[in-house]
Amino acid sequence: MFEVPTGPATRRAVLDGGYVMGLLGISVLCAYGLLAPDRLGLPLVPEPPTRLVGAITAERVDSSPRVPVTPTVEPAPHVPLKPNAVAARSTRPETITPRPPRAELSRPIEMTRLVPDARPEAARPAPNVRPAPEPSAPERPRSTWSGAVSGKVQDQDGQPLAGVSVVAGGVETRLGEDGTFALTPPVDGSLIVKRPGYAKVIVEPTVLKGPLEIVMRPQVIKAAYLTYFGFGDRGIRGRVLDLIDRTELNAVVIDVKGDRGWIIYPTRVEQALAAGAQGPATLRDFDAMMADLKARGVYTVARIVTFKDNILATARPDLAILDTRTGKPWMDRENLAWVDPFREEVWAYNIAIAKEAIDRGFDEVQFDYVRFPTDGKLQAAKYARPVTRETRLPTIAAFLERARKELGARGAYVAADLFGYTAFNANDTDIGQRIEELAPHLDYICPMVYPSGYHVGIPGFRNPVQNAYAVVRESVRLIRTRAAHTPARVRPWLQDFKDYAFDRRIFGVSEIRGQIRGADEGGGSGWMLWNPRNDYTRAALREKGPLAAR
Repeated sequence: MFEVPTGPATRRAVLDGGYVMGLLGISVLCAYGLLAPDRLGLPLVPEPPTRLVGAITAERVDSSPRVPVTPTVEPAPHVPLKPNAVAARSTRPETITPRPPRAELSRPIEMTRLVPDARPEAARPAPNVRPAPEPSAPERPRSTWSGAVSGKVQDQDGQPLAGVSVVAGGVETRLGEDGTFALTPPVDGSLIVKRPGYAKVIVEPTVLKGPLEIVMRPQVIKAAYLTYFGFGDRGIRGRVLDLIDRTELNAVVIDVKGDRGWIIYPTRVEQALAAGAQGPATLRDFDAMMADLKARGVYTVARIVTFKDNILATARPDLAILDTRTGKPWMDRENLAWVDPFREEVWAYNIAIAKEAIDRGFDEVQFDYVRFPTDGKLQAAKYARPVTRETRLPTIAAFLERARKELGARGAYVAADLFGYTAFNANDTDIGQRIEELAPHLDYICPMVYPSGYHVGIPGFRNPVQNAYAVVRESVRLIRTRAAHTPARVRPWLQDFKDYAFDRRIFGVSEIRGQIRGADEGGGSGWMLWNPRNDYTRAALREKGPLAAR
């Protein structure tokens, strides 16, 4: 039914068709060679690498809409740069980021942005040649102890120091008279070497070839007191820091828990939070303020008012001294409540606050009002146990023993404020304070030797404010003698405020210098100035020397 052409015309048609098919085949092969050379086994031209010099710390870009960024590309030697080549930034120097598949080139590239600049940067043309970046120095690995550590602690003259403690791994070891030690610390833990009257020495883990020889240098603390509100006030704090910068002062005593029971910084002690001890002047930037003190080289003392605690007593009447007339917490003359010194839960509360203070960076914890009350309707005060001379002193001594054991193992010094009359009284002064029993549990004994505080005088001096030098010297000398069986040092509180018990005199330069001389000649290890307004007599303080000022 169909006719098929024959002859020369048929052969020509076949040849023409063959040419057409051949051209089509060549076209297909060329297309593959241009668009997909890998399918024909042809070598690929490598994409140029990206080199980045930047910080090691990287911040990942979040999942918010991405901003298209044209990255900087550096061509590799001898390789032509294709017009559509694109690369992404890397978070690490010298990292080559492979080119994304062509199918993804139409989408913005997901980048990792480097800290500290968290904003996208505009693209900048790349120079033809860049110097190779300096390799970042690797962080030096921390050394470790290889086993037991032994050594000897001595003073600047090469003599062994007695009364030294070495803290390692939360364990405090008290050394003997020869100052030698041998212990096995945690492999990566530091050694803290401390003795009252000397600056602490911190020994980092290292590879030892023999015993350690540790030399301790004397440290004399001369401090000013800052109240709960005073430390937070920029003007008051600045005034005291200026004194530290320019005079012989080198330390501050700060109310961590003041007379009302408020804690100065945001606390994490659960019982304190439950009691409402976060007061109206809580310092949110306390850590930065402490860092400033450390940068200045200031020795820091955390004052913790212990058994006078209006906040805890009000929130927990079961822990308070109770008033037999009302059944409510008993009040002193300031209308402030006290907690019961016999309650060991109160001990734990104050020790927990002290531990937190050490974690905040304080060098020393100083317990104030670590005694039984002395004013108010004492006959109406009801305690968990009978209050007698047989119960008061063992209770206060037991609290300080426990505090010294737990806080000393954290590398801090422990101190307590005592009545000035404890220097002269053979009994516990009816408040639970006697030098001989308390000194073994303290690094620093801090008697309040204010001349105005000796309201009935002392032996040989009926009017102490007229004899400030002699009163302070004798008080410090007696306490030092009565504590001689311990390593504890005496650092007294001195009066820088108006007299309130005798002739109402202003304590000026001569009275303050007299007290300082009395503390020094009585054998004290420094001193502390008290002024309730934190307004100190600068003229009574010696100026720093050129070397100390630096």
